[in-house]
Amino acid sequence: MTDAPATPDSAPDTPTPRRNPKPEKTTINGRELTPTTLMMGHGYDPVLSEGSLKPPIFLTSTFAFPSAADGKRHFEGITGKRAGGAEGLVYSRFNGPNQEILEDRLSIWDGAEDALTFSSGMTAICILMMAFVSQGDVIVHSGPLYAASEGFVAKVLSKFGVTYLDFPAGATREEMEAVLEKAKDQAANNGGKVAMVYLESPANPTNALVDIEAMKAARDAVLTPDCPIAIDNTFLGPLWQRPLKHGADIVVYSLTKYVGGHSDLVAGGISGAKRWMDPVRALRNTMGGIVDPNTAWMLLRSLETVELRMQRAGENAAKVCAFLRNHPKVDGLGYLGFIKDPRQQDIFDRHCSGAGSTFSLFVKGGEAESFRFLDNLTIAKLAVSLGGTETLASHPAAMTHLSVPDERKAALGITDNLVRISIGIEDPDDLIADFDQALAKV
Repeated sequence: MTDAPATPDSAPDTPTPRRNPKPEKTTINGRELTPTTLMMGHGYDPVLSEGSLKPPIFLTSTFAFPSAADGKRHFEGITGKRAGGAEGLVYSRFNGPNQEILEDRLSIWDGAEDALTFSSGMTAICILMMAFVSQGDVIVHSGPLYAASEGFVAKVLSKFGVTYLDFPAGATREEMEAVLEKAKDQAANNGGKVAMVYLESPANPTNALVDIEAMKAARDAVLTPDCPIAIDNTFLGPLWQRPLKHGADIVVYSLTKYVGGHSDLVAGGISGAKRWMDPVRALRNTMGGIVDPNTAWMLLRSLETVELRMQRAGENAAKVCAFLRNHPKVDGLGYLGFIKDPRQQDIFDRHCSGAGSTFSLFVKGGEAESFRFLDNLTIAKLAVSLGGTETLASHPAAMTHLSVPDERKAALGITDNLVRISIGIEDPDDLIADFDQALAKV
C-alpha cells in the first residue's frame, strides 16, 4: 500500500491555473470560417466536460475556487483593484459556462468583440439604457420603436430626469444632425449630455429603415464618439443585417425571435466592443437579469440552425408577398422586398442582405376587416412575437402598440388596417392557400 499524497498545511501563495479549452480555430489554410460553421463548436471543448459532444446544462448557483488565492484574485478583478477584470466563474448571477459559450457565438455573428445575454429582450434594452444615462441626460431615438422600448424611455427614465427626442426612421443626415443639435442644447440646459442614440431598423411594425451610416456621420459631426449608437436589429439579425459594419456601436436583439426561433424561450442580447459592454455587464451583475443556463443551452441549439431557418422563412415570405401584392382585399404591403420609396431602397441596398420574413399587411378596411382576416386564419397562429418556425399574425394597433397614443400611432403609420405577419418555415403554397381563404372572408 502506498502512502497518500501529502496535504499542504496552508493554501498556495499563487492562484492555481484553471483548465482552459483548447485553442479556438477560426481559420483553416487561410480561410476564415463562417459563423454557420463556428456555431457547431466554438467556445466549447468536450474534453472539459467528460467528452460530452454538446455542452451540459450547468445548473449551479455558485462555483468553487481552487484556492483562497484564486478567490482573492477574482474579487480583485471585479472590484477594480487589479487590472484585467474578473477571471473564471464565481456566481451565476454574473455568468456561467452556458452563457459564456452563447455570448462567444453571438459575438461571431455580429463581428463584435463581446456580447452579453439577458432574461428577455426588454431586460437587455432597459439595462443597456440605464448603464449609460444619468440625470439631465437626453436619449435620441428613431420612431417607431417597439412600444415597450418607447414606453421605458418616455415613462420610466423620465422619472429620473432623463428626457428624449425622436425622429422618423426615414430621416436624412441633415434631419438627424438637426435633432442631435437640439438634443445637445437640451442636455446642456439640463446639466447633462446626449447619452445614447437608439435606433430600431427595421422598425416594429412598419418595417421602416433607418440610415445607420447617416446617423454615424451626424453623430460624429455634432457629438463625440463617446455617445454610443445602439440599434435593435431583431427583425433582420443576425443573418440579413450587420449594423456594426455600418456605424452602429451596439447591436440589440430579442433573442426570443429569430435566434431562438422556436417560440419556446424568452431572452435578449447585445453585442459590441468591450468599452460598451463593460458598463452594461457591471450593471447586469448588480441587478441580475442574465439569461438562465437552460435557456442559454436552448439558444446554443437554435444557433446551429438559425441560417437554415431564416433562409427558408425569407424564401417563403417572398412567395407569399408576391401572391398578396395584387390581391383585391389587400391595400398594400410593408415588405422590404417591395420598397417603393427611393430613399428607403437606397438604405436597404447599402445595409441589408435580405428582405426578411416579417412584414405589414394592410387589409382594405379597418379594424373590423383586419379582425375578420385574423380570425379566419387556419395555419397561421394569432399571436404576438415573430421569427418562429410557425407563421404568426397579430394586430399591432390593438395589441402590441395599444399603449401608444392614437395620434402618435397615426403619425407613425400604425393604422387599424395594419396586420403584422411573421412567416415561418411551412410549405409556402399552404400558407398562400390559408391567406387566400381568410381574405375571402373579409
